[in-house]
Amino acid sequence: MLSVIRGGRVVDPTASRDSVGDVWIEDGRIIDPPGREPDAVIDAAGCVVMAGGVEVHSHIAGGNVITSRLLLPDLYVSEAAPDGHPFAHAGGAAAWIGSTYARMGYTTAVEPAMPPTHALGTQLELADIPLLDRGALTVMGNDDQLLEMLRERQGGNAVRDLVALSVAQSRGLGVKCINAGGASAFKDGALRLSLDDEIPCYGLSTRQIMGSLLDAVEEIGVPHPLHVHCNNLGLPGADDSFMATLDAAEGRRIHFAHAQFYAYGAVDPANPGTGGFRSAAERIAQAIADNPNATLDIGQVVFGQTVTVSLDILRQFAGRKGAKPKKWVLNAGDAEGGGVVPFLYRPRGPTSSLQWAIGLEIMLLSTDPERTILTTDHPNGGPFTQYPRIIHLLMDKSERDREIATLPKIVGERSGLPGLEREYTLSEIAQLTRSGPAKLLGLDDRGHLRAGARADVAVYRDDTDRTAMFTAAKLVLKDGVPIVEDGEVVEWRAGRTLSLTVESDKAMAKRADTYLTERFGEGLDSFAVPDAAFGDGPDNFEAVPCRV
Repeated sequence: MLSVIRGGRVVDPTASRDSVGDVWIEDGRIIDPPGREPDAVIDAAGCVVMAGGVEVHSHIAGGNVITSRLLLPDLYVSEAAPDGHPFAHAGGAAAWIGSTYARMGYTTAVEPAMPPTHALGTQLELADIPLLDRGALTVMGNDDQLLEMLRERQGGNAVRDLVALSVAQSRGLGVKCINAGGASAFKDGALRLSLDDEIPCYGLSTRQIMGSLLDAVEEIGVPHPLHVHCNNLGLPGADDSFMATLDAAEGRRIHFAHAQFYAYGAVDPANPGTGGFRSAAERIAQAIADNPNATLDIGQVVFGQTVTVSLDILRQFAGRKGAKPKKWVLNAGDAEGGGVVPFLYRPRGPTSSLQWAIGLEIMLLSTDPERTILTTDHPNGGPFTQYPRIIHLLMDKSERDREIATLPKIVGERSGLPGLEREYTLSEIAQLTRSGPAKLLGLDDRGHLRAGARADVAVYRDDTDRTAMFTAAKLVLKDGVPIVEDGEVVEWRAGRTLSLTVESDKAMAKRADTYLTERFGEGLDSFAVPDAAFGDGPDNFEAVPCRV
């Protein structure tokens, strides 16, 4: 069927397009104007038309996500519970996640932390999420087989082959490393790890482990850069860890996860454990501007109750002291561990207010929004349901000023946010939430409205109240089919699982099978994700090619 979205303000920064016009759709794809009459006309007068949103970093599946719901059932019945937390929707979380993203105009979402040994469970959960295409990043950097290889100086092809096999078996869309070596160091008593600290038992450093993964990702041709969670997250002086990690990339492509949590400069650099922190947003933003090989997502903090979920066992162990409510779960098991720690970003609290300001400051200082991706590190900085409010603050200086006026003076004393006059344009918002993340993930057929793109389209009423505008889309199309109308789901349908097409080495598969059998009593096949995990439909899975 041939249809046209007619008369809307079409915003597509990849085509330098921000003007009233039409978007033509046929067989689930965007097409050039065909020169014939459409079968259906969608009136978009007075509306903004964008590509469907693309989420690059949101914890929506996996063991820690499940544990968070089990740990906090009280939020499900609490009158004070926000409606925007997945662990407040036990039993219907998949439908809630899919429908809530879709209502905001998002059509693709990525889970950023999938250990290979937990891949099948994670992929089964993702496959249950309706309406969205979804994928997951394969986590490496703390697994014993990799660290043994590096300790024995089996670099180069061996590491590349193990990474390729891990991605292929887990059906990952990219590779992530989380405080590389930190899980092993924790088991030997370490409570903090920096880039060049020696990891006991292996005699390695984070720099060496991360470097091997950076090389492997390039050699395999993974479209998404290595997705890096640095050392020393959330600590005063974390900006030094960020800068050291960027330098260690040595020009190789690198993506920094939840960068707001690293934009904390020590008030007293000589004694970083005292005096608290100040904004290092300017330093971080300038570093990204100066290094075109680097991208970041924000991890914006929002006020209210949430829960932190992370495979960074060092950070979660330290963070347990600030748990609210006072209950937490930590797992220092084989390879990847981590934990779940409830946390309250205190409304109007000095520390929380400064964190809130720093994320906005990074975005407002960015010289390239397409390399500065909007996330809350859901649910770590807060729920993804707050994206519309964050967009409003970015687009409206007066709205920011009204919010800042309610906050402690520390926001002005230790951040530059109050003095920033910039207001994001709709085109820049599209870069932040559409074209940037799609390009980052290597998804060439989404994030834009040019001919050949998937007809994933969001139509919003053009409203000066940007929070309302981006909370409930007027219309959302998935592959050209309306799934949301006036902020409500009208067509429930399955999305696709996205994963890379990766060739794996048979000799490495044999080595990995032996290793897993000795360690777990089960071989490689027990940890592989089969096609059956994605359902029976032929359109439930999409292979994303690597790039040579």
